[in-house]
Amino acid sequence: MAMSVSIRLPENIGKALDELAQATERSRTYLIVKALETYLGDYADYLIALERWRDKDDPIISSAEMRKRLARKS
Repeated sequence: MAMSVSIRLPENIGKALDELAQATERSRTYLIVKALETYLGDYADYLIALERWRDKDDPIISSAEMRKRLARKS
């Protein structure tokens, strides 16, 4: 079931949203939902990364070491 949410947008963001909706032939609701889905996914990834960074038992390796490990799996 869908949930109704009311927000106030700064004028410049509202105009940009309307322009994008018109250019893509999508509704403002569709674009806002997609933007929120992306943001929430990225934020969840950020929280996981932050938690791992703070975990002293989780070893940190260099990008060069990561490339080596990934190359071995290929």
